[in-house]
Formats: sequence, C-alpha cells, structure tokens
Amino acid sequence: MLLNRKNSGERWRIRPDGPGKVTGAMEYLTDMALPGMLVGLVLRSPYPHAAIRSIHVDQARKQPGVRAVLTHADMPGLNAYGIAIQDQPVLCHDRVRYVGDAVAAVAAETLEQAERALAAIEVDYEQLPVLDSPAKALAEDADLLHPHGNVLHRNAYKTGDVEQAFANCAHIVEETYCTPRQMHTYMETEGGLFVPETDGRLTVYAPTQHGFMDRLQLSRILAMPQGDIRVVSSPIGGSFGGKDELNIQPYGALLAMKTGYPVRIHNSRWESVRAGLKRHPMVITMRTGVDEEGHLIAHQVRVTADTGPYATLGAEVLNFATEHVTGPYQYANVDVESLSVFTNNGMSGEFRGFGGNQAIFALEGQMDRLAECLGMDPWMFRRLNLRAADDPGPFGQPIVRTDGAEQVWRALHDSRLWRERQAAIERKPSIACMPTGNPPTGLRDCYQGNSESKLPWLKEGIGAAYVMHGAGLGVGIPDPAGGRLQLAQDGRIEALFGYEEFGQGLIATLELMLIETFGLAAEDIRIRIGDTDVVPDSGSSTASRATSMMWKAVQNMRMPFMSALLEAAGRLLHRNPGQLHMGRGGIYGRADHGGAEQKLLLPYRALAAATEEPLTAETRFSYPVSPVDRVGAHFLYTYAAVAVKVEVNTLTGRVRVIDQFHTVAAGPVMNPQGYLGQIEGGSSMALGFTLTEDAIMSGGHYVTRNLDTYLVPTIAEQTGQVDVLPIEDLPPGDSHGPRGIGEIGSVGLAPAIAAAVRQAVGKWVCKLPIDPAELQERPYFTQKAVAVHE
Repeated sequence: MLLNRKNSGERWRIRPDGPGKVTGAMEYLTDMALPGMLVGLVLRSPYPHAAIRSIHVDQARKQPGVRAVLTHADMPGLNAYGIAIQDQPVLCHDRVRYVGDAVAAVAAETLEQAERALAAIEVDYEQLPVLDSPAKALAEDADLLHPHGNVLHRNAYKTGDVEQAFANCAHIVEETYCTPRQMHTYMETEGGLFVPETDGRLTVYAPTQHGFMDRLQLSRILAMPQGDIRVVSSPIGGSFGGKDELNIQPYGALLAMKTGYPVRIHNSRWESVRAGLKRHPMVITMRTGVDEEGHLIAHQVRVTADTGPYATLGAEVLNFATEHVTGPYQYANVDVESLSVFTNNGMSGEFRGFGGNQAIFALEGQMDRLAECLGMDPWMFRRLNLRAADDPGPFGQPIVRTDGAEQVWRALHDSRLWRERQAAIERKPSIACMPTGNPPTGLRDCYQGNSESKLPWLKEGIGAAYVMHGAGLGVGIPDPAGGRLQLAQDGRIEALFGYEEFGQGLIATLELMLIETFGLAAEDIRIRIGDTDVVPDSGSSTASRATSMMWKAVQNMRMPFMSALLEAAGRLLHRNPGQLHMGRGGIYGRADHGGAEQKLLLPYRALAAATEEPLTAETRFSYPVSPVDRVGAHFLYTYAAVAVKVEVNTLTGRVRVIDQFHTVAAGPVMNPQGYLGQIEGGSSMALGFTLTEDAIMSGGHYVTRNLDTYLVPTIAEQTGQVDVLPIEDLPPGDSHGPRGIGEIGSVGLAPAIAAAVRQAVGKWVCKLPIDPAELQERPYFTQKAVAVHE
C-alpha cells in the first residue's frame, strides 16, 4: 500500500480532534481564562553569564495591581528542576548562565501592570566571561559553570583495534560534520493557566509531554504532595520534544499558590526563543575505512554536543547519538567517543529524532563518500555492509530480530526514484547538453539534448539515505506503560491513558485500534488522556513509544475487558457468555454454528445501568529493553530509507526538493492517514534542518529572535510528490506490534538531500543548513560569453 495524498482507502477517517483544530473552535490550554485571574511574567537575565550581586524588588511590589513578586528567597521547596538532573534553578540566586535564566516572577491584574513590575526590579549583575562554544568551555582556564566542571556527560564504545585496522584500509574517508541549533517552532508557545483550588490543591493547565513527571517536579518545588497537584496537559499546539521539560510551570504554580488567584502565563515568541529548548548543535568527526572489496573495517567517531547551561536530557541525547553513529552497518573495528559540554549558549534538549538526526547525517555522508572512492553504487555499497536480521545492535547488544533492514533496502532499490537515477547514469550525455565544456554532474546534464528545453543553471540530482532508529528510552531509564478500559455510566467505553495529544494523531490512532479490536463504532468510544487525576501513568509521550504502548496495552486488556462485559451481559440475558460478542452499540449474540447474529441484544448504556460494579480492565508493563547493562541501549528498532530528487539553482545556490520516496519498516499500520502525516511532517521539519533553520547565536546572545529571520518551511516548500511505502511484515512470533514512526521521518532526509546535491553539482555538503554560497557557480551565459571571447 503506497501512501500519498492522492490515494485513499476505507480506513482513512477524519481525525476526532481535526475539525476543532482546523476551525479554531478547540480551546488550547493557553487560550483558557477565568474571572479574576492574574497575569504572570518572568524576569530573565539579559546576560549569558553573570554573577548576581543583589536583587531589589521593593519598588516592584509597590506597583499598582501587583499581587506577588517572587525571588529565590520565596521558594517553598526545591529551587531546581530537570527531568534527569535537577540542576536548573527555578529562580537564580547567585549566578545566571544564559540569557533565558529566570531571576524573578511577578503576578499582576493586567499585562501592563506586570510589565511595569518587571521593569521596577533592580538586579545588580557582574558580567563574567562568556563560554559561547564547547572549545572555550573545555579550555583549562575556563570558568566552571557547575561544581563538577563543564562536561555534562561522556560516552564511548570500542571494539577491536581501530588504528591497526586503518593501516590495512584501501580507502579512508575523514570528514567533520556540523549541525545547527534548530528550534521546535510549535504554533502554541509555552504557557498555561494555574488554578489554586478551595481545598488547597493546585490545578495546572499547561502543555507537556509527561504530565506525571511535571507533577513530580512541581511537588518538589512547591513542597506539596503529588496527590494535591492535578496536571491537565492536552490538547497541545505542537511540541516535538520541546515541552517535555518544565518551562513556565514552576512560575505559574508558585504565583498561583502565593496569591490564591488563578494565574495565566503565555510566552511571547521571543520569550520562547530565548528560554526554550533547541536541538543540540553537534560537531561530529568521522574517520572510516574499507578494504579493497568495500567492506567496512574501521570506524572512528568523535562527537561534541553543545548542551547549553543545564542538563535536561542532554546526556540521554548524547547516548542516543553515540549509539547511532554506527547505524545499521557491520564494522570489524569501532572507536566512538562523545561528550556533551556545558556552555553559556541557549538551552539544548530533547528534539524529534533525539540526536539521531545529527548522527545519521554524518554517518550516511561517510557511506556516500566511501562508495565514490570505491567507484561503487552507493546503495549497493550499503547492502554489502548491512547488518543481518540476527545481528546484534550498534552496542553489540541483543535486539529484536527483524528483516526490516533488508526490506527497506530492497524497497528503495526498486523505487521509482532510484530507477530514474540509475537510468540517467546509464544514459550517455550528448555534447549539446554539456554547459560550455564542463563535465556532466547532475541528472539534468545527463539527458540527451536537455539544454535546449531546460534552464542550464537548474541542475537535478537524486540521493538516498538509510536509517536505523531505536524506539523507546533504552536501557537504564524507567519506562513504565499502561492504560485502562472501562464502561462508563452513559454507556461509552472509555480508554484512559496518560499520554498527550500534540498533533501526532494519537487520539485518531487509538480510536481505530479500539474499533478494530472490539468491533465498536466511533460513537461508542470516549478517549480520556492527559489528566493526572483521571488517567493512569503511561509514561512519557516521547521516543515514538505511545503508539506501540497503546497497542500493547489494548492487546493486554482485550480478553479481560471482553470477558468482564460478556459475563455481565450473560447474567442479564441468561445466556452463555461464549454465545455473545461485542459490536457496534452493544452486545450481540452468536448463532449455533458460530456466526454472528445481527440483532442487538443489549446496548452498552443498558449494560452499564444494570451493573453495580464498574466493568474495567487495567494493565501495567514496561517498554521492552535489551537484556544488557549498557545505559541507553535499545531493543526495538525501526528501519527506513528515503530517496529525494532535488533541483539546485546554481545562480542562487538554493536547493529545492521536488520529489520524495520514503519506505518504513515499522510493523502494521494502525492509522494510514496518521502514518502519512507523521512522515510528511517529519520530512518537513528535516527540510528546515537541512536547508534553512539555524537559531544563530553570537557571544551567548540570540541573533535570531523571531520568525521573521528564522525560516521555517511552509506548504510552499512542500513541492512535488511524497510517496510513503509502509512495510508491515513482522517476523513470526513478534509480540511487540507496531513500532512508532513519530521521529523516523525526520531523520534521513538531510543526508539524502546532501547526496542528491553531490550528484547535481558535484559538491559535498558537511555543514547544515546548507549554505547557498557554497553551491553557486558562474552563470551559464557568463561562461558561454567567456568561451566565445576566448
């Protein structure tokens, strides 16, 4: 089944949350308001690195309409937060480490009054040397940003003797790859409404990817029991990892509990830029060697990540990158070392792809360069070195057996785009199609007589890349999962999960699972998510785990829930439960020969009304991990391959992607529309990562402050066809079901574009986003004029 916007099928449905979102009728959490609520603002450091000598708030507290002004002295509990390491101050007291650091928070009756209160706060700073690069932070005389130093985390993986292996290589490629500080640019910036309840509890309406983790962190900060805090976290106007960590929640919660009034905070775009998370900029140096036949025999990698001032999940991102710089290939000898460095730049943290985007851009670049050295087809070179189905993972760990690697390789090899590339290479160019004596480089140069019908400065190329992407959080990180099904009093079958819907189509996918598992109608179902007072803790909505975990939970609850309903119905109907089955609207009978009766015997509403005890089923389990003592090692992997066709304008140096083919081996497709949307959305984000997006910093200050200078791809850039071929087969006996695909569509596009650019204009790309100046050539007509003159 090839998915694209032109085809359709009976499983294609309107998303339950779709109409409300596209019409604007749905209320996002940052749209919420209550009578008498206050406006909250946060005072942030204007300096990337400075000591705080004093903070004076007396004048701010005297401003009209001001109900609270808080500093570190007003903290009731832990003055720190962080998912993994609590090293980020809620309110700084002695030092600021980046321009987004929070120093004070205010609540006032109006926005204008809150702004005047912020302006009245006096902070005496002593500026300190700015460590605006990992190199500066690693210098021997650098100031220590944290007591333990300026290195957040180190990781390494070694096997064999790399240096000896390099001595025996026929070809060695060494390159340094640089990737940008990409912004999440979600439509709904960080914000929320914080409501102190009359019983002393606190209700938090704020976007997040893990409501229970937010509740845990807020309980530490507020010195309150977790049970006294309710977090409502859906719907969300985008996240992509950027709202996985706390952002404005500590300040809204503190101000609400201090004043006794509801407090609303909503970041401006500039506030979101300066304080929000970004993708880790990485510098990756790779040295890779092959023997004369093309077998990979030596691979040495050095990774340096700029994690910014605090940890958040920087160590975990580095672990993922360390694992994925070897990817789906076999090597006789490997030497990987990586480190994540504290700097005074903006916060880096979790982002769709989680370090895999940076790692695979570099790795696939190496594969293309080595294939060219060998004079081999780049896709055949990959096949020669591909891991077999039963091979261990990148860290040598046991992993679930899968044929996905071979399946996506074959699918791309046989794809329309790759066949077009091969045909163009085999076609001999005519003299007429060569621009002024230059050798042919791109596909367009290879078409006979093409210069008469095509602009000669527009050159086309096709490239491809391979992706092996770990799913879940990996070894050593708690990864609980679970859910609950129950028959509500109004007859609806409720599915309760602790996940969040932030655009990935989770609600639609779960609805389809329930319809197909129990034979229900959409109107029989109510999905409840993202409310810690109501739902079980299902773990984080991240790492492409939610779909897999929902599927597993539904399978675990299928028989217990059906049995509970059918046994209760059997008692009411005086029939054997084995002669009943669930269906649209209620309980149906089975004929003696085993077929289904068409008559509805008992509506779900009637069953609920006649049952004293709630009919429920619940499951608790953990995401599967590899049985090794290697933190971060994954057990389940998704495989994908992507081919793209690009057009390079050699006058401007601009690159345009005009065709895409993605194939993904992730098991059964639960929601075809959502599947296609995830790959299309991921590739759009990757397009920005590759061609335009970089939150530029200078001296620890953001040069890019708003979306007028930060260029995010729009629908206008999504030109051409996007074909997605799902590979749904799983090996016999596989009980893990569908793998999540929320990230994998964002990972392979960058190296595929780089390969296509190489074929189009003969230039290698090693730094993202691609600099148009690097691809500009002397105009065709100028070359021709020079030739005539000579």
